[in-house]
Amino acid sequence: MLTAYVILPVLLIAVVLASVWLDRWSVPVILVALGTGIVFGSDVLNFWHFDDVKLTNQVANMALVFILFHGGFVTKRADFKAVALPAGGLATWGVLLTAAALFLGLRWGLGWSTELALLLSVIISSTDAAAIFSILRRQSLPPKLSSTVEIESAANDPMAILLTTIVVASLATGESFGWGLVASFFWKFGTAPVFGYVVARITIWGFNHLKPQDRGYYYVLFLATVMLTFGLAELAQASGMLAVFTAGFFLGNSSFVHKQGVFNFSEALSTVANIGMFVLMGLLVFPHEWSDLWLKGLLLFLVLTFFARPLAVFLGTLGMGISLRDRLFVSWAGLRGAVPIVLATYPAAAGLELGNEVFNLVFFAVILSILIQGATLGTVAQWLGLSEPARPKPLFSLEMQTMARSDYDLVVVDLPGPPGAEGPMVRSIPLPEGAIITLITRGEEVVLPKGGTRLQGWDNVTLLAHARDEGRIREALFKSFSDAVDHPSPAPPA
Repeated sequence: MLTAYVILPVLLIAVVLASVWLDRWSVPVILVALGTGIVFGSDVLNFWHFDDVKLTNQVANMALVFILFHGGFVTKRADFKAVALPAGGLATWGVLLTAAALFLGLRWGLGWSTELALLLSVIISSTDAAAIFSILRRQSLPPKLSSTVEIESAANDPMAILLTTIVVASLATGESFGWGLVASFFWKFGTAPVFGYVVARITIWGFNHLKPQDRGYYYVLFLATVMLTFGLAELAQASGMLAVFTAGFFLGNSSFVHKQGVFNFSEALSTVANIGMFVLMGLLVFPHEWSDLWLKGLLLFLVLTFFARPLAVFLGTLGMGISLRDRLFVSWAGLRGAVPIVLATYPAAAGLELGNEVFNLVFFAVILSILIQGATLGTVAQWLGLSEPARPKPLFSLEMQTMARSDYDLVVVDLPGPPGAEGPMVRSIPLPEGAIITLITRGEEVVLPKGGTRLQGWDNVTLLAHARDEGRIREALFKSFSDAVDHPSPAPPA
């Protein structure tokens, strides 16, 4: 009782306070959450002795469900289509290539035992969606590049789970496995999107037809939908994680009643899940146990990060027209996180003697990945010339809480730079019929739109319009702004 109502809230408040203070240095919140858990855990301040691996796995799995759903919800259909091949490739044969390269490096490069090298290679072969979504959403990167990494991280769990299951079962029983498990993988990977799509369509129909008067019911339905998507897919032996990402993707790219409210609720749940999961992981860390394995954990991280991952990315994206700079960034952005830690419990659960060592090595390498790669992604993007000038988040926004079916929605458009460049007057923009500008956010200022109001570079423009006209609205705004910047109006006579 004391833990639930005193210590846990103190930890969460500490994470928020530290995150706000460290935000000026762009420190990701998951790093703050992980560090807070370690500091308050048994080996440092000893506020909370926590060593329940099973509970951590359960919490991590549930957190990933909501994190992946929101990741799908905010992924635009156009971005997905543009990166389907490289993201899908890295999520399948990219995982295989990573595991194979890592095994070669550990077994023949470092001389580790075959069993240890094999277990570590398959367990830590996938990137982590929670870490990727948390960190990349803070970076100003080209949409195609960030979408490639994000979609890969959301879709590569089935391959890593399949490889881990095969290796652990083979080492535990001594039996070899045939084509049945290969078919199992294709079932997991192929049917999961079907579950996600079907549940998403049913959810949209329900939201549009039930029309409850209490808005809270929509959030109850949302919770039930997300959890049911995962549960049904897992019952059918499909990938629940991929199913919830797919459901979020289709919901986020569709119009339905109370969509803005669902988005806000999903975003809040995703943030809470991210922070809570990494705080628990930090609490689970006992740094004193690393005295005998830190060197091995460091070598595992180095071989994975500087050999296996880059090799998999470069081989796995051959012929896809991806630039060298993008490949280098994707290689560095292969963060490890909760999923490898969950998989690292499989060997111990199967009774393998190396189970505890595997778990500790994976945990150590994951922490290094989050601390080193996560903290330097922005710097690497700048070195490679991929990072765009950071656009400040708008301090004001409007929400449209629709309680009836309507094809009207709020469309938010970020005008390009340079900041402060004079754009067109509102009255001169050829917007589609029925579209109206309702709010302009300019830094810390709210600009009330009138016909003679002149837009400026980096303005955040909110419009009320038919949802189907979003593409035309963006085209009209961007073209009008570009024309105004390229052909500025003459200054009025003094």
